[in-house]
Amino acid sequence: MKVQKIKQFSVFMPNKPGALSRLGALFSEKGINILGIASEVRDDSGLVRIALEQDADVSAILSQAGFSSVETHILSVEVDDKPGQLLRVTSALAEGKINITTVYGTAVAGANTSRILIAAQNIDKALALLEQLAADA
Repeated sequence: MKVQKIKQFSVFMPNKPGALSRLGALFSEKGINILGIASEVRDDSGLVRIALEQDADVSAILSQAGFSSVETHILSVEVDDKPGQLLRVTSALAEGKINITTVYGTAVAGANTSRILIAAQNIDKALALLEQLAADA
């Protein structure tokens, strides 16, 4: 299991055709790789969460392109792609009294690794708990 703290940007955008494509073009143009993406849509607006590994000044890039965003830190947890891994990670956080506020992730068939992206109320404590879990494995 590999655990690291990464940046997440919550980007506010209109719910209309081409909005996500415009955001994708911006990241492509700037050479920024997206590790994870999730969205929520409500009526005429949307929120896109984007997890990034890079240290580029993405806030400035988004702002200059006309996007409003909020930068936070989340955890990227790479686990073996097998049943029970989400339970293992979330149980460790629950036992440590860490509240998870957002979770999303993915796996690639045949790759043997899954990535779970976790936002939590106390990210540094959550990181320490999961690093200990990885060390004990």
